[in-house]
Amino acid sequence: MGLFNRKTDAATATATATAVRTVDPALAALTGTYTIDPAHSSIGFTVRHAMVTNVRGTFGDHEGTLHLDGEDPSRSTAAIEVGIAGIDTGIADRDAHLRSGDFFDVERFPVMSFRSSSAEQLGGEKYRITGDLTIKDVTRPLSIDLEFNGAATDVYGNQRVGFEGSAEILRSDWGLTWNAALEAGGVMVSDKVKLHFDISAIKQAA
Repeated sequence: MGLFNRKTDAATATATATAVRTVDPALAALTGTYTIDPAHSSIGFTVRHAMVTNVRGTFGDHEGTLHLDGEDPSRSTAAIEVGIAGIDTGIADRDAHLRSGDFFDVERFPVMSFRSSSAEQLGGEKYRITGDLTIKDVTRPLSIDLEFNGAATDVYGNQRVGFEGSAEILRSDWGLTWNAALEAGGVMVSDKVKLHFDISAIKQAA
C-alpha cells in the first residue's frame, strides 16, 4: 500500500502526456499532522570502534512532528529535535566523553535537529526525505531512506503511523573529529556513522 499511485490515462494522452494520480481514500485519510511518540520510537546510531566491532547507541530524548499528505507525499514534512544529553551507549564513561567538548559539547550545543525540505516516493512503501541536519553549529543536507510500516488505531483510540529508516553520515562533516590512533594502525572511532530511525507517531486532533 503506497502513499500514492500514479497512472497514465491513455484516452487523454497527448504529445505531452499528463500523469494522473490515483488516490487511495484510506491513504488520503492519513493526511494530517502527527506527533512522534518517544515512548514507542527510537533514534540511534552505529559506529565502528577500534576497527573491529560496532558501538551502538540511542538518543532517549527526542521529539518531533510529521505532516503527512496521503494524496501527495512530496508535500509531506518532518521536524525532529534530539537532546544530546540523553545519549546512551551502555557505558557511562563513554557517554560522558561523547557529551564533552571532544564530541558533541552538550553544554554549548544541547540539541541536534533535522528539518525536511523535500520528500519523494522511491517505489512501493519506500520513501526518501531530504533536509538539513544541524549538529553543534554546523548545518548540512541529509537524506533519510524510510519504509512506511502502516497505520493503525491503538487501544486508546489514537491513530498511529509507523516508519523505519536509515542514513549514513561522515561525522567529520559536522565537526565531530576527535580520534585516537591505534598501535596496530587505524583509528579508535570510524568517521562513518549509520543513523537508525524507528518512528511511531500519533495523529493530532483536527
